[in-house]
Amino acid sequence: MNEQSQLAFQRDQFYRRDRRSVGAARRFARWSLVHWGISAWERADDVSLCVSELATNALVHGAPPGRGFLLRVRYDGAVLRVEVHDSGGGEPCVADEPDEGGRGLLLVAALADKWGVGQRDPGKVVWCEFVHPAGACLSN
Repeated sequence: MNEQSQLAFQRDQFYRRDRRSVGAARRFARWSLVHWGISAWERADDVSLCVSELATNALVHGAPPGRGFLLRVRYDGAVLRVEVHDSGGGEPCVADEPDEGGRGLLLVAALADKWGVGQRDPGKVVWCEFVHPAGACLSN
């Protein structure tokens, strides 16, 4: 048998509803990429920007007072997935006419290979995925 089994790497961190949490979430995601040996990847900055946007959206729209959000970063050798879990209602969407605000999900949609929203009780999870070039080697 020549198939190599890849176990996914996953890191979770909970953040309070505090504006400083966005920077902390971005640093946590970057540290995860360093830890997994993919910090030099040309899309590392895109991942950081998407973490910032999803974390900001969770703070502004998804984390009620007294609550926070969970950042999950997962890498399986082929795909890096970023998830932000919050306990707020509503469903985020990309604005048709972006103004001064509301561009976060436009950026996520433009930078990530996929993104979406899932339900949880309470709240939702907003996620995005980035295909890593090493994945082509793993799938052959």
